[in-house]
Amino acid sequence: MPKPASRAHRIVGLFLAACLLFNYPLLAVFNVSGTVWGVPILYAYLFTAWGIAILLAALVVDGRE
Repeated sequence: MPKPASRAHRIVGLFLAACLLFNYPLLAVFNVSGTVWGVPILYAYLFTAWGIAILLAALVVDGRE
């Protein structure tokens, strides 16, 4: 059975995923007119992705191996 990825590998993977989430091509997809509960879609996407990245970082750092 393969050994699970170490914490460092998970952190690097999370960093790369966050770089993709906050990079131009994906941001352009959400840069449209419209709102979600009165908040522009781009802002809603940014804060949601940011919150998820923080939550995942907390789980990776605090997680038990």
